[in-house]
Amino acid sequence: MVGGDADLLRETIHQFLHAANYVVDAAYDGEWVETRKSALHEETYADVRDRTELHSNHVQSARDRAVDALKSVVAKWSKGESATLPTFTTPFCEYNQRNATFHNDHATLATVDGRVTVEYVFPDENRDTPHSEYLRSDEWETTGATLHYRNGSFYLHVRTKANVDVPNRPENGTVLGVDLGIENLAVTSTGQFWSADELNHWRQEYVERRQSLQKCGTRWAHENIQSVGRKEAGRFGQHLHCVANEIVEEAVETNCSHIAFENLTGIRERMTNLRRFHEWAFRRLYDYVSYKAEERGISVEQVSPNYTSQRCSTCGFTHEQNRPSQELFCCQDCGYENHADYNAAKNIGLKLLRDQTGSEGGAPVGVRLNTGMLNANGVVPVPDSVRAGVHGESPRL
Repeated sequence: MVGGDADLLRETIHQFLHAANYVVDAAYDGEWVETRKSALHEETYADVRDRTELHSNHVQSARDRAVDALKSVVAKWSKGESATLPTFTTPFCEYNQRNATFHNDHATLATVDGRVTVEYVFPDENRDTPHSEYLRSDEWETTGATLHYRNGSFYLHVRTKANVDVPNRPENGTVLGVDLGIENLAVTSTGQFWSADELNHWRQEYVERRQSLQKCGTRWAHENIQSVGRKEAGRFGQHLHCVANEIVEEAVETNCSHIAFENLTGIRERMTNLRRFHEWAFRRLYDYVSYKAEERGISVEQVSPNYTSQRCSTCGFTHEQNRPSQELFCCQDCGYENHADYNAAKNIGLKLLRDQTGSEGGAPVGVRLNTGMLNANGVVPVPDSVRAGVHGESPRL
């Protein structure tokens, strides 16, 4: 990238962060936090346009990111949890179809002084990757992107959606519960496990490689660190795409109308030994499942994480001693034993089931298991006519 273009992108990011932080400051008056976009637009839009050289859509995107972060803080306060007002420091900037144009091999991005052309550098040009499947396919529409700047390089995370008609959701579908974790990346209520061993192993390899290069301190080493970063992001992204595809296929095969995840807000505070990398992987996997499921007519939602790991999915008894280890769940009341992540996945599905019960049209009637269906009254066998995709026995230690 030409030096002047890189400077313009860095300055655009700098002003974008300034705009988002300005909205945060304006939203808090010492007692009350304003989270209505319309109100904050009236209060901050003109000021931010005067203070910056940002494109109007950048100003609106900065406001929206600030509002989302503020709502997360307010949600924590409402639960009595401690949280500080957000401060945007990580270099990033949002783009949409109004301030960016996306092509197969490059994009033009609005900056504080006109547009610049940026060429894509893909992780591996010689293999089929999600980039060729989604970015270069006429069946997928590019809706926007987030520009990140780290370790001296720019990364453009492009968002796409399928240009297809969304199928009708099943009239009385079921929920597929999904639990995310460090040892098992994902576990479903149907008993499917995706181990995180490979992902964690790759991450450790890249960490050690970067540390070794950093010790060299040469320009060659610096350039190789950037190359390692691109390969790392591409490899992890492709792996998460594969897992997301398999989760969605599991939902389709078992006739699920909904997929339920835990709310990821504050997950690093809830889970011990969770690193920033894992949080990134969870959020990316959730995003991938969301848009892949949408094109199949499946709704993806988040539920409260409270007690999903301590509650017995069989009898409902909740106690911290129900989970004596990372892998084992053993109910102290009814004696039910199974893998802790599998039990949590069923509880996550049950939470969404309770939230949806009574809603108009299309409300799910149970949580899909691999040997039946779970509802408020217990396990109900699934008729053979709808069990075509149900397989295996419950994972039991």
